Amino acid sequence: MGASWHPVTTTDTTSLDYWLNWRVVVCAIWVLSSIVIASILIWKYEGSHHHQEEEEIGSQGRRVVGTLYDDESWRPCLKGIHPAWLLSFRVASFSILLALLMIDITVEGRRNIYYYTHWTLVLVTIYFGLGSLLSFYGCLQIFLNKVSPDGVEIKSNSDMEDGPHIGSIAPKTAGFWSYLFQIIYQINAGAVMLTDCVFWFIIFPFLATKNYHLNLTLIGVHSANAVFLLGDTALNSLRFPWFRIAYFLLWTTIYVIFQWIIHAIIPLWWPYTFLDLSSPQAPMWYLGVALLQIPCYAVFSITMRLKCFLLVRWFPQSYHYVK
Repeated sequence: MGASWHPVTTTDTTSLDYWLNWRVVVCAIWVLSSIVIASILIWKYEGSHHHQEEEEIGSQGRRVVGTLYDDESWRPCLKGIHPAWLLSFRVASFSILLALLMIDITVEGRRNIYYYTHWTLVLVTIYFGLGSLLSFYGCLQIFLNKVSPDGVEIKSNSDMEDGPHIGSIAPKTAGFWSYLFQIIYQINAGAVMLTDCVFWFIIFPFLATKNYHLNLTLIGVHSANAVFLLGDTALNSLRFPWFRIAYFLLWTTIYVIFQWIIHAIIPLWWPYTFLDLSSPQAPMWYLGVALLQIPCYAVFSITMRLKCFLLVRWFPQSYHYVK
């Protein structure tokens, strides 16, 4: 789902005739359905009643789905890897993605705001920026001798001659920024797969038939996001509960609604031909893209499961296994 090419529409998208028809109604139903499904999932698994249940069950040693502990946002998945390595990777990724983002903005200008790819690139950059701050926080806690590199809190006991020791206490539940980081991570997981797969397997073959030549910026925008996100996935301790596909659904629907609002106000070309509501096939295109989010999200979920399987097998004593 890339930039640098602009399908031209001859239809006035600001006219009432363009919006008052059965195609728009059906497409609106698909969008509304995604919002409803996402809202139900969020209410069920991340509502206030869920956190009450978490407090009750957590005391019994069981972990409620979706629970995130404070150290999981900055602790690597292997005990032998110091959090400073994850910090270095995130800072380097953030710097490269930010530079790529600036180049993309310079080349494409304000047109980038219309592309889902650019939205995703911005979100991935924010992810690594926030991740860098959280990793720095974790390394600072280690430096101040408040936690061990494994994320275990160190308690000071003035009554003991040997000084500080590792306390056997329940892990601390993550705060707002760590949960936001986890949510952005799972949005990116689906969005990156969607943008890159649609571009390389649907849009690029179409462009190839028209002798379109790719540039390094376009290749980087549709590749670097996945490379860095998969690299972070290989190192981090974040989980991947399925219900957070809800945020990915909301992210995509917000983009679609944004496109509708812009086109209802200004007569513009559609950045992607399958978004054009004047086509008789528009309802099928919208339904197809909506359903495509599920396998894109599933691909990343399978990647996470493969990571867990391999690390448990190769590093059984070092891997921080999370159920």
